[in-house]
Parts: sequence; structure tokens; C-alpha cells
Amino acid sequence: MQKPADLIPGDKMAEILYDLAIVNAAKSTNPNILEEHDIEIMAYVYEKHGIDSVRFVNSDIYYASKPDEYEAIYKKVEARLEREKEALEEERRRVSDSIRIAAEKRREAEAAKDSIR
Repeated sequence: MQKPADLIPGDKMAEILYDLAIVNAAKSTNPNILEEHDIEIMAYVYEKHGIDSVRFVNSDIYYASKPDEYEAIYKKVEARLEREKEALEEERRRVSDSIRIAAEKRREAEAAKDSIR
């Protein structure tokens, strides 16, 4: 396939595909939230990245015809998703630990108060 004149660069394509993955995950998790805010997934992604559907589709078709390049793009997306997942899990653990420690301190304070009575 001939390379489109307005081909989206690989790094930019990875950013677009990452955003699509995130928005589609949000849609799967809570489809009403996008409707409530009147968000069209593709229109949002196109606007965010300053592209249109023709440019995206032509670039996507081109990369699909180049399996090694396409795989490299998707590996970048996958790696970024994994980093984000790990960061969220770490934050969740940190919050959970903070809540657990606060609860323990509260129980200790209540126990100390009860022993004084």
C-alpha cells in the first residue's frame, strides 16, 4: 500500500489508539456517563488530536498493511496501558493502606480512652 501523504506518525497513532482504548473502557464500564455528557467517542478523539476520520482510517489501513510497524504501535499502547494500570494499583494500595492505618489509630485511641474510664 502507498503511504498516505498525511500519514499520522507512529507515536501520534499510538497516542490516539491509547485514548480510544481508555474511552472504550470507560464506555464498557459505565456507558451512561458518555451519554449523559453527550460525548461521541470518535468525535472526541478526532478533535483532541486534531485529525479527521479520513486521515485516521487511511493511516490505520496503512499501518495494518505494515504488520511490524502496526505491532510496534500497539506495543507502545499496551506498555502505556500497563504503566497506567500499575500506577493506579499503586495509588489504590496507598489509599487502602492510609485508610487501614487511620482505622487502626482510631481503634487504638478508642481503646486507650476506654482504659482510662
